Amino acid sequence: MSPQEAPSIPRSLSPSRMGPTFWKRSSERRNGILMVAPYALHLGLFFGYPLLFAFVLVFQRWDIVTPMHFVGGKNLVRVFQDDLFVRSVLNTGLFLAIHIPLQIAFALFFAELLNQKLAGRRFFRTIYFLPVVVSGVVVTILFQQLFSFETGYVNAVLTALGGQRVPWLVSPKWAMPSIALMATWKNVGFYVILFLAGLQNIPTSLYEVAYLEGATTWQRWRYVTLPLLNPMMVTVVVLSTIGGFSLFIEPYILTGGGPLDSSLSALLYIYNQAFYFNHMGYAATLGLLFALIIFLVVTLQRRFVETREQ
Repeated sequence: MSPQEAPSIPRSLSPSRMGPTFWKRSSERRNGILMVAPYALHLGLFFGYPLLFAFVLVFQRWDIVTPMHFVGGKNLVRVFQDDLFVRSVLNTGLFLAIHIPLQIAFALFFAELLNQKLAGRRFFRTIYFLPVVVSGVVVTILFQQLFSFETGYVNAVLTALGGQRVPWLVSPKWAMPSIALMATWKNVGFYVILFLAGLQNIPTSLYEVAYLEGATTWQRWRYVTLPLLNPMMVTVVVLSTIGGFSLFIEPYILTGGGPLDSSLSALLYIYNQAFYFNHMGYAATLGLLFALIIFLVVTLQRRFVETREQ
């Protein structure tokens, strides 16, 4: 190839045209990649690989000790024949049906209370948030003592008031409601903070206008406060649902899933299949199916709450 036929470099890419701006952008792009690389590596190792491995386990029989054995779709077929898994999902649904309304009601009440000009507001805000940072195991052991049938303080107060002892943790009727009450006490402080932040972001001028228009206290709360709290309401409902589906420590320590599997949560059942019976392939199948259930419930729930409140 003669010098006359050599390809010419575009003037825009010639060294004379590549000024300091070009090299600065290249350096920023390289630095950005270097900054993101540790997170991408962490995400791949601790999320991507386990998720891929779970998909592989769906089609395997594996007890950790012996090598994997391919079983095709047998684990999937077994899921739809497992009445105990269905029972555990229904138990979790019952927990959510009790826990979420209680969580919202108490969180809204205390947020409204702490939003007033009260003496010692900061102290009470701290007190309400303390259970959130306390270990779930510690809280569970505490409530195990409170709900004890013979020596529990709750039953002691009931009998002192002339009532009868309630079998909080030993009755299929009361086991899951007791766990829901405990979980509400443990987590309500976090949602109080969320609602409190939402209340403080509502302009006071809106309340003043509503007051001048003759709106009552209830009307101001119904037509001003509640609609403007919709983003926080959606956040609280979604986080409460995801947290409720993660129910594990409470039934594991308080009841072990009993009595008569009445407090067996879906996550506890999956744990038992994996680490008690060593059915790792089946546990992975249950876990992925349960994740799909959570995704569908949260999606529908979010649409319902947003549509209803807006």
